[in-house]
Amino acid sequence: MSLDLKNPKPFYLQIIDDIKMKISSGQLKIGEKIGSQQELSRAYDVSLITIKKAIAELINQNVLFSRVGKGTYVANRPSTIDLSRHKTIGVVLSDLKNPFFSLIINSIEAKASEFGYNILLSNSADHADKEDTVIRHFLSIGVDGLIIASLSHMYRASSTIRELKNDDFPFIMVSYIEDKDVYFVGTDHEKGAYMATEHLIQAGYNQVGYISGEEGNLLGKLREKGYLRAMKKYDKEINQNFIFRSTSGAKDYESGYEIGARFCRLEKRPDAIFAYKDLAALGFEQAVLEHGMKIPQDVAIVGYDNIESTEYAPVPLTTISQPTDEIGKLTTELLIQKIQGNEIQFHTILKPELIIRKSC
Repeated sequence: MSLDLKNPKPFYLQIIDDIKMKISSGQLKIGEKIGSQQELSRAYDVSLITIKKAIAELINQNVLFSRVGKGTYVANRPSTIDLSRHKTIGVVLSDLKNPFFSLIINSIEAKASEFGYNILLSNSADHADKEDTVIRHFLSIGVDGLIIASLSHMYRASSTIRELKNDDFPFIMVSYIEDKDVYFVGTDHEKGAYMATEHLIQAGYNQVGYISGEEGNLLGKLREKGYLRAMKKYDKEINQNFIFRSTSGAKDYESGYEIGARFCRLEKRPDAIFAYKDLAALGFEQAVLEHGMKIPQDVAIVGYDNIESTEYAPVPLTTISQPTDEIGKLTTELLIQKIQGNEIQFHTILKPELIIRKSC
């Protein structure tokens, strides 16, 4: 039952997915007792804390149930939900594997449960057309509200989202959106990037480079503004050759790795790198380590997002943390207020936090 160490998804979520797969495939049957927490800890090769977290979430989702002193069993879940009898929130995700949104989902589910709401999840597989279809499907089956986490790089409201706004249907975005009249809960991306760059400068690094997203990636551009603002404030030279862009169409980890390999071949290179996403930073780290460089002696690195794998990287990654738990809870609370007919503010912006580890 080995876990995928290269998968940025937290281990406890991978365990949840694996147990659900075993239930759906018939390997685990309704009413069957699963292994003890100690047995599962050994089988998945993870800590008891990770197993407890996975089991608690599966119980919360009614996938499993526990009998005191006897163990944990597969629950008999209803195959369909009659939405006319339940309060329901639809959650539209572009990619269920995205580690940032996976963390938000957990707090959404927990907070929704407190208010008596069910959660329906749907994955649009990063296709805008499918995302629109999912939204319309949720509307057709009668959900009370929507939480939308789009990975579209066009950070303006789509025509479908604009329709939701015009119809005053309750919804909130948890992915960055520029429109000031669309409901959004998130962090100050530019400030977080400023904090990351400032930390490197104050740590004594004079030439700080930046890894952005591919051309047209507005989140990468937004965080670049914070990077440039810090560089200018501290009167540091901005070398355009030290601003690297991810390969168009490539995933962040692979792009970061490719940039890292290219970085090692440069005659003149920065002594520190801020990457707009942790996955890009981790790919970069892997490449430079494979080329015999030392971190942070040869190059310091800071990422952004604080996904779980950053703590367990070969050189634990300094990063900017977004308060995913608070984002999920606050989004759910505000959406329920909107469902109940109350007015809420359009943009709710939370503060990021610098997490210092060994990469700088």
